[in-house]
Amino acid sequence: MSAQPVGTTAIHSIDHFALNVPSLDQAEHFFGNFGLQIERGGNEIQMRAADNHRWGRLLASDHKSLAYLSLACFEGELPAIEAQARAAGADFDRPSPHKNAEGIWFHDPDGNLVQVKEGPRTMPTGKAPFHVPVADANQRGAHARSEGKTVRPRRLSHVLLFTPDVLRAVQFYGDAVGLRLSDKSLDIIAFTHAPHGCDHHLLAFAKSSAKGWHHCSWDVASLDDVGRGASQMNDVGYKHGWGTGRHVLGSNYFHYVQDPWGSFSEYSADIDYVSADKPWAAGDYPPEDSMYLWGPDVPSDFIFNTEAPVQA
Repeated sequence: MSAQPVGTTAIHSIDHFALNVPSLDQAEHFFGNFGLQIERGGNEIQMRAADNHRWGRLLASDHKSLAYLSLACFEGELPAIEAQARAAGADFDRPSPHKNAEGIWFHDPDGNLVQVKEGPRTMPTGKAPFHVPVADANQRGAHARSEGKTVRPRRLSHVLLFTPDVLRAVQFYGDAVGLRLSDKSLDIIAFTHAPHGCDHHLLAFAKSSAKGWHHCSWDVASLDDVGRGASQMNDVGYKHGWGTGRHVLGSNYFHYVQDPWGSFSEYSADIDYVSADKPWAAGDYPPEDSMYLWGPDVPSDFIFNTEAPVQA
């Protein structure tokens, strides 16, 4: 399937996400130990990675859910994207306390609130460096645990949302904001990228009986950082997750850590990159390839949508 008609104007990056959380204290402990810079004020937390971009807002609520997703486009392209989103069936009229005068706001077919605004590109223009340290003979290849530094993600890589209709979500975000299909597995999971040069996926979708927030993924510099990040979280009590392993779709090395509300944050390294001037043949892979190339068994609760009243 094609996720972007010829001539469609496209966003270039995620600007940030806003997540409702039941406890700001728990959120500060989890994401602070994950390696993000935490700025707390009033009834929210702002999160920055090593690049100093504000990637996330955590808002005090009585439940966990996506408050909104903010996407960025180039200067002058907002009117075209608004026209596309209206033609794609976006709901511009549904009220929300999060809406402001910056950019455009609409709800997607699942009811997720989306902002699109003009903003700086946060997606890298080329594949991020991946460090593979190799020790020569007669040299130690690893340092002592006591000498390890805190793993701090370089930037947000992508987010994954639950949806009752994966193919509808791919089509909508292709028509509305120009995202292109990277790869998928049947109607179970799909990965999309921006056409201006982008990681293999910027926004992904997994099938569930309801909408929901599955994970945010954070780019780190090496496989060692993936593993050390997992240990870093394990040492402060966050022992449940999935990894360490390597994906087929995206090819990235991963370790997921479960947050206090049943969703996940991912350390990710060396994800595939789709250049702006190169073709990318989207594949439709069997379910056994949709999760991982190697790694431990997938936990039974990894694809459990805590926001769904009844599991599919």
